[in-house]
Amino acid sequence: MAMSVFRIALAAAGLALGAAAASAEVLDTIKQRGTLIVGSKADYKPFGFRDPSGAIVGIEPDLAADLAKRLGVKLEIVPVVSANRIEFLNQGKIDVIIATLSDTAERRKVVQAIDPPYYSDFVNVLLAKKANVKSWEDLKGKPVCATSGAWYNRDVARNYGVEIVAFDGSEKPLFALKQGNCLGYLYDQTFIQGRLLDDEWKGDFAMPLKGIMEAPWMIAVAKNNPKLQAEIEAVQKEWFKAGTVVALEKKWGIEPTEYSTKMFEKSKGAATN
Repeated sequence: MAMSVFRIALAAAGLALGAAAASAEVLDTIKQRGTLIVGSKADYKPFGFRDPSGAIVGIEPDLAADLAKRLGVKLEIVPVVSANRIEFLNQGKIDVIIATLSDTAERRKVVQAIDPPYYSDFVNVLLAKKANVKSWEDLKGKPVCATSGAWYNRDVARNYGVEIVAFDGSEKPLFALKQGNCLGYLYDQTFIQGRLLDDEWKGDFAMPLKGIMEAPWMIAVAKNNPKLQAEIEAVQKEWFKAGTVVALEKKWGIEPTEYSTKMFEKSKGAATN
């Protein structure tokens, strides 16, 4: 009996070590496969969206393409939404999340963050101009569309008395907003800026409120992947030094954020000292 227990314990330990080793070798798997698989949004202009041909393009696919190039492999983009991107990562369906992933303590418990965060954004709301909303307090008791899985939905509901009506992805809540089923769409400020670049939105809709609840965005890999983590962190440092994110913001038509500008200036200054 003692020997059986010992063998079971030994086998369990071996499985645990094997799982850890397999996880830690994801970078090797990527290079052997010859392809980096990145989860990116496909409904979040200008960070990740489909062009007329159906290809996923935008700021984050551009970052993913540069990362793959530096790793010496091809790139495969897998479309994800807020509700499934971490699940896809931990199931091994993708190698990396570059998909507007806000950096929270809860998420750091289940994924490995790439530090420092590569971006930072505010929460805001896309509103019909005729709604005549002038403050967040004006939204109390009003139905506001939102995306399922967004970390701030509960806090906004609690702090401002908003009635959250959640949908998967971003296209469904936008459709509901156009149909008049809600007063506005609660989402990331940069996404709203991207939508207001389009003729179909900028005529009747606006973003009149000041952004709230600034939150950094992180790139993430699965836990126990130190080699992949180190590679991406090194690449990210190069992005900061080169002002890559600032350049991509301008390329895709949005104003560079205070955070991306600050990280560029800070890294550029450090490089010249």
